[in-house]
Amino acid sequence: MTDSTTTITASADAMPKGVSLWQDAWVRLKKNRLAMLGLFVLAFVIIVCALAPWIMPYGYEEQNLRLGAVAPNATHWLGTDTFGRDMLTRIVYGGRVSLTVGIIATAVALLVGVTYGAIAGYFGGRVDAVMMRLVDIFYALPFMIFIILLMVVFGRNLFLLFLAIGAVEWLTMARIVRGQVQNLRQQEYIEAAISLGLGPVAIIFRHVIPNVLGPVVVYTTLTIPQVMLLEAFLSFLGLGIQPPMSSWGLLISYGVESMEEYPWLLILPGLALSITLFALNFLGDGLRDALDPKASKD
Repeated sequence: MTDSTTTITASADAMPKGVSLWQDAWVRLKKNRLAMLGLFVLAFVIIVCALAPWIMPYGYEEQNLRLGAVAPNATHWLGTDTFGRDMLTRIVYGGRVSLTVGIIATAVALLVGVTYGAIAGYFGGRVDAVMMRLVDIFYALPFMIFIILLMVVFGRNLFLLFLAIGAVEWLTMARIVRGQVQNLRQQEYIEAAISLGLGPVAIIFRHVIPNVLGPVVVYTTLTIPQVMLLEAFLSFLGLGIQPPMSSWGLLISYGVESMEEYPWLLILPGLALSITLFALNFLGDGLRDALDPKASKD
């Protein structure tokens, strides 16, 4: 008995261990150099922006009118603006605002879009038809004008900006989740959950939504740069972040006004925004291929 038990134990130890979807995706993601580069760049930008109050030598409101706008030098690595404010500090603090808007507005879009799409896809039939026709109607509305009207009527504040942009970006997420849920609702584990007496709400949030997280994660990494670009456009129009606070879009707007005389005021914040957007898109493409290897072969 002892020898047979030992043999069984040794055989069990020799068997390959199972790998979860996320572990397998991480292995594939690490092989994608562009995706890993995007991940490291994004992590670096987030860490620097988060630590701005402790690592920046100047305050974002600190002015030196006598100094004025000077090109990058040993004292001010990225130069100063027309008010003598350090551009490196302004860009890092602007990154805090742009990333915050991108992340929070995307979170609002995820909360609404995933819930809405999961309900429509799970129930199907008339419920799905009515809910998706509403999405089609919302798609037809000029949402940029809608956001501008919100900012004009209710005032320009950061919290409203989060809600307004999030209210625009949830539509595509709802469609993606709805399509995934339609494929999942006929699966055996969903039927087993129904037979055990679980209600629709429990099934949707315990079984359906967790199984569509792959596409949701991928679309999230692609939505954040869209939101950041939208915020930059609104700030460029003067409807986003208000001085003395800055965002990359607002800095680019200021840079355009004096680009011929002080080109670094436009080039540097534009580079910061572009590099971050490239990093997010590289990471999103890598996650898409890692979570759905069949799609990358097609």
